[in-house]
Amino acid sequence: MKLFRHIERCNHFRAERFRPLFLGQRRIGFVRHDNADLLARFPETFAVAADAVRLVAHGDFDELSAAVDGVVERLVDAGAVAKWRNEFFAVTPVWGETPLFKIDRGAVPFFGMRAYGVHVNGYRKDGGATRLWIGRRAPDKKVDPDKLDNLVAGGIAHPHGIEDTLVKEAAEEAGMPAELAARAVARGHVAYRMEWSTGARDDLLFLYDLETPADFTPENEDGEIVHFTLCDAREVLERVRATDDFKFNVNLVIIDFALRHGVLPPSDPEYAAISAALRRHPD
Repeated sequence: MKLFRHIERCNHFRAERFRPLFLGQRRIGFVRHDNADLLARFPETFAVAADAVRLVAHGDFDELSAAVDGVVERLVDAGAVAKWRNEFFAVTPVWGETPLFKIDRGAVPFFGMRAYGVHVNGYRKDGGATRLWIGRRAPDKKVDPDKLDNLVAGGIAHPHGIEDTLVKEAAEEAGMPAELAARAVARGHVAYRMEWSTGARDDLLFLYDLETPADFTPENEDGEIVHFTLCDAREVLERVRATDDFKFNVNLVIIDFALRHGVLPPSDPEYAAISAALRRHPD
């Protein structure tokens, strides 16, 4: 099988099935047509037309957050949205800008809003070989239970930033001290937009590489990872190529690592197409 199928899966998005969601003149999401029909029940907060949905509630960060959360609560009651432990994501169409409001993490795909995450490729050099720490997700995870995962990965929840999310997730998921997590090196990002069961995922993942010392063995602290295994990076890439054993977006993170570390060589027939596609940013 081809590695490229993972990129295609994460970018399977048919715009004709969605309406853009605006706040003022800014697009802040994509609402699937069936979800737009549900939002038409809340005209004091959302104006729904045939070609677009608009957030028409007024106010500052807190007021907009409260207005949207009131709708989310009604959607939860209707079974259209599942709350996510009351964890909130900031609505920020462009990273680094002032957040417009916050929204429960579980509702983000319903509105097709951009979400941000951090993924860390933990690796070790053994002689001439590169080995990757691979975790197995717990069977009770809401997304891709029992699938394989990176050493550290997590969504950036409000009001956290990239670096403190990295340190927090590294401690919770891998039992990693902050001093070691701080050695992680930023390596760009991957972005994708895909239809999801409840709407759309429009994600941007900040990527980090961390060469772990020989005396470090990750130990999960929050119950989200069952165990870790140190695996040859070439074998990991071939598993990505041949199976769907990894969490859907982790495939992209590993492929990106393989490109940058020479595990996927330029002689590979998919090299050029993958390199271009991973750097393509959804409009």
